[in-house]
Amino acid sequence: MEQMRLLLAIGISFLVFFLWSVFFAPPPVSQPVPETAQQGSQTTEGPAPAATTAAGDGAPSSITPYPSETARRARNIVVDTPLFSMTISEQGGAVVSMVLKEYRETIEPDAAFKELIGDSLEGGTVWLSMEGAGINGLERAIYDAGNTPDRVTVGSQPYDLHLVYESPDQVRVERIYRFYPDSYLVDMWVEVHNRRSAPLTGNMRLTLRHIDEGFKNELGFQGPSGLINNQREQVKIKKIAEQPALDGPLKWVSIETLYFIESLIQKEALPGRMVVQHNDKTIENQYVVPGVEIGAGNRERFAFGLFMGPKSLKVLRSVGNDLDRVIHFGWVDFIAKPCLWFMNFIYRFIPNYGIAIIILTIITRLLFWPLAQKSYKSMNEMRKLQPLMQELREKYKDDRAKMNQETMALYRTYKINPLGGCLPMVVQLPVFFALYRMLYQSIELRHAPFFGWINDLAAPDRLFHFGFSIPFMQAPYGIPVLTLIMGASMFLQMKMSPAPGDPLQAKMMMLMPIVFTFIFINFPSGLVLYWLVSNLVSIAQQYYTLKKLA
Repeated sequence: MEQMRLLLAIGISFLVFFLWSVFFAPPPVSQPVPETAQQGSQTTEGPAPAATTAAGDGAPSSITPYPSETARRARNIVVDTPLFSMTISEQGGAVVSMVLKEYRETIEPDAAFKELIGDSLEGGTVWLSMEGAGINGLERAIYDAGNTPDRVTVGSQPYDLHLVYESPDQVRVERIYRFYPDSYLVDMWVEVHNRRSAPLTGNMRLTLRHIDEGFKNELGFQGPSGLINNQREQVKIKKIAEQPALDGPLKWVSIETLYFIESLIQKEALPGRMVVQHNDKTIENQYVVPGVEIGAGNRERFAFGLFMGPKSLKVLRSVGNDLDRVIHFGWVDFIAKPCLWFMNFIYRFIPNYGIAIIILTIITRLLFWPLAQKSYKSMNEMRKLQPLMQELREKYKDDRAKMNQETMALYRTYKINPLGGCLPMVVQLPVFFALYRMLYQSIELRHAPFFGWINDLAAPDRLFHFGFSIPFMQAPYGIPVLTLIMGASMFLQMKMSPAPGDPLQAKMMMLMPIVFTFIFINFPSGLVLYWLVSNLVSIAQQYYTLKKLA
């Protein structure tokens, strides 16, 4: 009975926190784009990097207006690597397309590769500007890529792309991108040559831009974030307008979606400033290097890294610079990450994430077998007292205080702890929430098939697709078979538990499977699979324990 009360509390909590977002909030809008083909020629390695930066004070300001169209038309240069295809425009040196070759837009095998930017983001991302230095419109200036072909294929050696802009006011700006054949990380340098007779001072600003796709901040954070003062900062979309600039040693700034990330990295964690903005339907996260000062006739080179790829713990750790800290599972992070590692470990031997989830769930429940055993024993003892407790309810039905007093005396007589069935379950709650969050956010489950109609463990399970909408269900519309089985398992588990003495509470308990079924109807099938297997293990253990004690 106490276990059922705990489940009721969990169910009500889920209902309060997720009902609106699950049932009524509009889903994010995807912007698929055609797959980019590979072609081109191998190129040579660029110069070795050197990096210096300057720090100081400086206030954030808005992006300067676009300058008028110049006579020379800006080219788009496509750089193909085995992992991705990035398109960089001579206009501003911005990244206007990033296609990931190991991920697709949808589950269909012939679907286009995943595009992180898309045509809807006018002007692309990774804008560069210099404020207070007398260089206007730098973010939309026309750079010169020299003799670089329109398409380059990166082979076994790194490749450097050089973009040069000669400003009318005697400042030469060069943007250098270095690509590697086996990494999502792109090294990036900005070199400023001051040819004036006076020092050049101002703020350097690199801006990540992303279309606001209707992000929903549920369990998996989406929006601008950064690692500043060795603290991970996340700014909810609805809080951007009131978020002040953040100053301090800054390692990276990012814009996160549920499964992917775009990040600017400063490998030395030098003093900087993180500024977030929300302009129309565009989200911006700006990395500001304040107080840049370049003497007359001098040049300075500023080193950064650009990462645009999956939110995979393994991939992010390979990048270094604490970029893996972008993945955080809340207060259960210390449990969730080992579970994620173990799930991937199982996948190495059994390449099916559905089976990996089943094995992970069973092993987790076996670890807590002794605690669950105590819970079921306590429930069995409570079941034996039900006739006596019913007599007390009838005898003292008009005196609730006396009834509670006699009930506690009954517990003492038979040496029963009324919380004995609840406390072991409470101990397991952190693991439950850790698995819940991990399975919800893991990119490993995106488009990962299980069997039959379940071809995407990160999406709700649907058998058949109907041409009409169903209340409380998000598209696609079909039969949520796995969710219905999960609800049936909860109903069976509840029937095996002692019935509450309070008729109202008994009715509420009977509604629990229905409530959970409606809540889970739009949840990823990987989550539903975990909950179903957990229920089945609990039913088996409960049946075994009660039969043994009978």
